[in-house]
Amino acid sequence: MPGYLTKQETIAVAGVDDLEIRSLLDKQQFADPLGAAQRLGISPATWPLFGLLWPSGAHLAARVALRPVTAGERILELGCGLALASLVGHRRGADVTASDCHPLAAAFLRENLRLNGLLPMKYRHGHWGAPGGPLDATAAAPVMGEFDLIIGSDLLYERDADATLAGYIGLHAAPAAEVWIVDPDRGNRPGFNRAMDALGFVRGEQRLSVSLPVGADTLAAYKGRLLVYRRDLAAAGRLPN
Repeated sequence: MPGYLTKQETIAVAGVDDLEIRSLLDKQQFADPLGAAQRLGISPATWPLFGLLWPSGAHLAARVALRPVTAGERILELGCGLALASLVGHRRGADVTASDCHPLAAAFLRENLRLNGLLPMKYRHGHWGAPGGPLDATAAAPVMGEFDLIIGSDLLYERDADATLAGYIGLHAAPAAEVWIVDPDRGNRPGFNRAMDALGFVRGEQRLSVSLPVGADTLAAYKGRLLVYRRDLAAAGRLPN
C-alpha cells in the first residue's frame, strides 16, 4: 500500500483456517493527496480506523464462522473495514458482499484475498449517509438489492438522529432477513433500537465479555453485545396474525 506503513498478522478464528491479514501499522497512518477523505466526509482522525483490526470485528467473524452455509443465502457486511468477517464467510463458501465507504477498503480486501490464496469476492460502496450512490467517482458500484443476513461491527459510533443506518438496513434487508450487529456498548444503541423497531424488526441480544486475540485492547475484558434483529412479518402485515 504505497504511502502507508502496514503490518501482516496471522489471525486465528475457530472453525476456519488461520487468515493472513494486512493492516495499517497504527492509527497515525493518513494520506489524502486527492481529497477523497474530504469528499466522503471522513476526518483525518477517523481515516485510519478502517485499516485496523478491532475486537468487535473479531467477535463478528467468530459468529460468522459458526453459521451454517446455506445455498442461495446472500450476506452483506456493512462498514467492513478490513472485512475479517466477510473473509471468514468467503473462505467457508458463503455468498458474501463486503461494503464500506472508505476509499482504501477495496484495495486492502484484494490484498488480503491474495495473501490467503482466495478467489475474488464481491465488494460494493456502502455509505448509508448517501444511499443514492458513491460520493467519489473512483468508488466501487453501490450496494444494490436485498440480503438474507446483514452484519456489521461497531457501526453505532455516532449519533444518527435521522436513522439513516436503520433505513439503509431496511432498504437492503430481504423480507425474512436477520441483522447482526456487534456493538461495544455505544451510547447510540437505544436510538438505533428504536429506529429498527419502527421498521418492524424485533430484537434479541447476547452479552459478550470475553476478549478475542486481535486488534486493540485485547488484554482487557471485552464489554459489548451481539444484537440480533429479525423482521416481525406479522406486525408488518405480510403474514396473518
